Amino acid sequence: MTRFHVGGKVVEAVDLLKKRYIWWRLDVWPFVFLYFTWLFLVVPSLEFTDAMIILGGLAVLHILVLLFTAWSVDFKCFVQFSKVMDINSADTCKVVPARFSGTKEIVALHFQKAASFQSGVSSSSNNTEEIYFDFRKQRFIFSYDKETFSKLPYPTKESFGYYLKSSGHGTDAKIAAATAKWGRNAFEYPMPTFQKLMKEHCMEPFFVFQVFCVGLWCLDEYWYYSLFTLFMLFLFESTMVKSRLKTLTELRRVRVDGQILMVYRCGKWVKLSGTDLLPGDVVSIGRSSQNGEDKSVPADMLLLSGSVIVNEAILTGESTPQWKTSVAGRAVDERLSAKRDKNHILFGGTKILQHTQDKSFHLKAPDGGCVAVVLRTGFETSQGKLMRTILFSTERVTANSRESGLFILFLVFFAIIAAGYVLKKGLEDPTRSKYKLFLSCSLIITSVIPPELPMELSIAVNTSLIALARRGIFCTEPFRIPFAGKVDICCFDKTGTLTSDDMEFRGVSLADNNDLESDATKLPRRTVEVLAACHSLVFVENKLVGDPLEKAALNGIDWIYTSDEKALPKKSSGNAVQIVHRHHFASHLKRMAVVVNVQEEFFAFVKGAPETIQERLVDLPSEYVKTYKKYTRQGSRVLALAYKTLPEMAVSEARSLDRDVVESGLTFAGFAVFNCPIRPDSALVLNELKGSSHDLVMITGDQALTACHVASQVHIISKPALILVPMKDSEGFQWVSPAENDKISYSEHPAEDLSDSYDLCIGGDCFEMLLRTGSVLRVIPHVKVFARVAPEQKELILTTLKTVGRMTLMCGDGTNDVGALKQAHVGIALLNAISPAQAGDATSQASTGESKNAKAKKPRPIAESSKQSAPPNRHATAAEKQRQKLKKMLDEMNEGDGRAPIVKLGDASMASPFTAKHASVSPTLDIIRQGRSTLVTTLQMFKILGLNCLATAYVLSVMYLDGVKLGDMQATISGIFTAAFFLFISHARPLQTLSPDRPHPNIFCAYVFLSLLGQFAMHLIFLISSVNEAAKHMPEECVEPDSEFHPNLVNTVSYMVNMMIQVATFAVNYMGRPFNQSISENKPFRYALFAALGFFVVITSDLFRDLNDWLKLEPLPEGMGVKLLLWAGLMFSGCYGWERLLRRAFPGKMPAWRQRQKQALAAEREKKIS
Repeated sequence: MTRFHVGGKVVEAVDLLKKRYIWWRLDVWPFVFLYFTWLFLVVPSLEFTDAMIILGGLAVLHILVLLFTAWSVDFKCFVQFSKVMDINSADTCKVVPARFSGTKEIVALHFQKAASFQSGVSSSSNNTEEIYFDFRKQRFIFSYDKETFSKLPYPTKESFGYYLKSSGHGTDAKIAAATAKWGRNAFEYPMPTFQKLMKEHCMEPFFVFQVFCVGLWCLDEYWYYSLFTLFMLFLFESTMVKSRLKTLTELRRVRVDGQILMVYRCGKWVKLSGTDLLPGDVVSIGRSSQNGEDKSVPADMLLLSGSVIVNEAILTGESTPQWKTSVAGRAVDERLSAKRDKNHILFGGTKILQHTQDKSFHLKAPDGGCVAVVLRTGFETSQGKLMRTILFSTERVTANSRESGLFILFLVFFAIIAAGYVLKKGLEDPTRSKYKLFLSCSLIITSVIPPELPMELSIAVNTSLIALARRGIFCTEPFRIPFAGKVDICCFDKTGTLTSDDMEFRGVSLADNNDLESDATKLPRRTVEVLAACHSLVFVENKLVGDPLEKAALNGIDWIYTSDEKALPKKSSGNAVQIVHRHHFASHLKRMAVVVNVQEEFFAFVKGAPETIQERLVDLPSEYVKTYKKYTRQGSRVLALAYKTLPEMAVSEARSLDRDVVESGLTFAGFAVFNCPIRPDSALVLNELKGSSHDLVMITGDQALTACHVASQVHIISKPALILVPMKDSEGFQWVSPAENDKISYSEHPAEDLSDSYDLCIGGDCFEMLLRTGSVLRVIPHVKVFARVAPEQKELILTTLKTVGRMTLMCGDGTNDVGALKQAHVGIALLNAISPAQAGDATSQASTGESKNAKAKKPRPIAESSKQSAPPNRHATAAEKQRQKLKKMLDEMNEGDGRAPIVKLGDASMASPFTAKHASVSPTLDIIRQGRSTLVTTLQMFKILGLNCLATAYVLSVMYLDGVKLGDMQATISGIFTAAFFLFISHARPLQTLSPDRPHPNIFCAYVFLSLLGQFAMHLIFLISSVNEAAKHMPEECVEPDSEFHPNLVNTVSYMVNMMIQVATFAVNYMGRPFNQSISENKPFRYALFAALGFFVVITSDLFRDLNDWLKLEPLPEGMGVKLLLWAGLMFSGCYGWERLLRRAFPGKMPAWRQRQKQALAAEREKKIS
């Protein structure tokens, strides 16, 4: 087969290819044939000039084919490779990445002798040859059994028994085999040279086009300007390359710590550098510092003995230290799950704050560290994955997107008509030079594609980037800023995002008595002890850290916790509780437990979700369900407390008790009820989002009733709620209201119909049923609240919403929401603003980064449009003006503060494209505001450039044939006006309040198309009428199209009219309210318009004759100046009225996602059938 379906998160499919022999390539032999044909058939039969024009055409076609092999991977495969059926015949492969994971690539296929090595990673075959390819720092190996490629396996899914028996690599042969298989533990990313990056930039389609334009001007004998422009182009690109190199240098500073570790190899402990670690190595890990700086964990490891407290801020942005425990006590036949068992795994790049050695473990570390086994190294570690995300962002910020291409094709259509007209007229005149005719046609076609387009678009994005950085919002993927303007559905995590992290302990309810009791002295002794001891709080550098809920419980009952793991009442009444062993909270179990010692007696204390604890109680109180639902309906967080007495045993036995034994046969001790206050601005922000045409969704791990209550308070839910729950007496599901007075069958009523009258809520326990019945696409898009969802389910929700065509925004924290934040079009990680002293090393870097960026000066991007707006007659004076302007622009670009801020690891949570250092959801408004502003600015730039280009095409064709040209100084003044206007419109600030109106998401739509046609028609009528009026006063004489510029009345009128059209284009197409400042609020732009108006009045009324002489403008006949101004006013009024009419007729709309949902469902059905 030629294609292998991989179906992974990174790679979708792989096509097998074989390189063609160079003479059989489609970019070689057809052109060799064409060149020989030209030499032996065309040269003898045509004039030399005509033959050279044909050769030039062939050469351009050949160059284009070669360039297309660089621009399109599919085209390169078609031209330079042939498809093969047998993998052993292939030497290359085309990798098709998974959706939203980047672009296709051609990579080499490698064949090598398979390493005879087993390390718990099951080998797929006994085949001696290993076939693999490397794609984006990951290796994919061909499996003969599965007949497809799969990722290089690491020992990450073995049983806990396998890891506990690990003794590292036993022989030198095994070490050599493991090194060959997995390589060094390092981020080996070759630093590209300046020359390589420059070549990459010079191959970009727009740069090639700019160079081609310069070549055409050279042929038209404008040497000075052309060569100077070429020099400035290279200077501009080299500045961009320098900026990229600086960013890559920042990334290369992130490396695996080369600290010396104790590693168990060949039956003994040896000292090795962190970069020499291999998967399967058994190491001793603990807190180590060098030159006063804590060293980071060099690879992802599974803790076999002891416990460790780590700061994971560099990966997740979460400042609360995380407690990691060993796998001792887990069932030996249970398999490791990286997502589920995070509390046993030390992630690469994180810093150990303190460690506790377990002296009872059979393998004792000589340096007193904890024993761990290495799971993943290099780019496969968690830190490595984040590095890959930054290095291979899913898309790049380029102007040559699909929309830009369609828009340019639209302009090219008009250019071809204009060029065809010139060609037809030129061929009618036998005296005209064919060479000049060919050149004129080429100039017309190229004039419609504005070479300054990429820069204009980057101005819009960079302005937004810097505005966000000033507000403490960092962006690692700038291409997502315009996406923010298109967002139509905003998803929010609840705890710590919409609600505060500061929990309030309300009290305890004892089921038989519905009232809350907050006085600890009136509560049963065991209930108080469970609250005091069943937690994961820990002392780090004499400070108690951990979950705010557990701190609130401890304060609420007036107990203290000491550094020797003992809970004591502040007042003397009560016994000390000594914690013997902890079974930490696990999201899949929804509970935690501790084994404690109270007065020489052992107890098991358990707390967790009420529905989980319910199944484990010996005696269930009759009011159990009713009580916890009462408080969850009020929006409180409810935890069930339980305990059981354990038999007499040794401490070592108590520590090794199986978790299931500890957490079964429990006695109910009460419900702990906590208030989770909603952040002061959450409701206001979400109300504004709802009012600005956004759908709102909540995705939380909390209980459904609590989630629905909070959702109703923050405007996510406005209609009666229905929750999907399993039926008690059968295997089906039903929709139930929070008060349980409405019950609707799930199977009989489609979610789409119910969503019209109700707001729907589903729990994580329903996902399995939705996946099993293939109902994910039918149900998820209509749900408003997702409760009790696991992190991977959050990811599924986002991918489903994207599949049905929604533009998604996800706002959450950097820990549980990583997958969802990465999947969303716009992912925003909220990091609580914390002082450097609290945050540790990584976060102190963040604070400095933030304050540094906050001081950043706003750049002043100078539009480069005037460079191309000057028609052919350009000489040294115009070039000098251009040189000064471009030099100023480059100077500003070289200023360190002028660039978009570089986001460093530690500055932000690399789990998400956007990171906000705010304890509030208000950054969502800032990002959407900037996104809409960027979208609107981009749209208006396309329209202005489009109208300017259409006018240029007309001037260079019809009017050029009539002898109408512009003078050198006239072109310079025109260019200065264009540059100033572009500068002023790009700095329009977004309005503070989000509008219910939505911006147009696409450039290529009926609104833009009709607007351009209508305005261009009015410009054309004004231009033709004015030139015809001027022609009446001209002596009849034949003007040669290729002659030099001579001032005359037609030239003067055409220049004045062109300037008026140019200014009117900016004024009419400026998009102010309801997204950006209006013209009256954008003072620089308003003053520039008044200045332009004054300039027109002065030159048309001939007030200053010397000025008109300097501009080479002829005096106008009496009354003609007034007529021109009157016509200009009519043209402006017509264009303005047409534009306003179209804006009302074609407002921005919510995307028709229901249609996309039907298409996705149909595609899914076809896939099942096939």
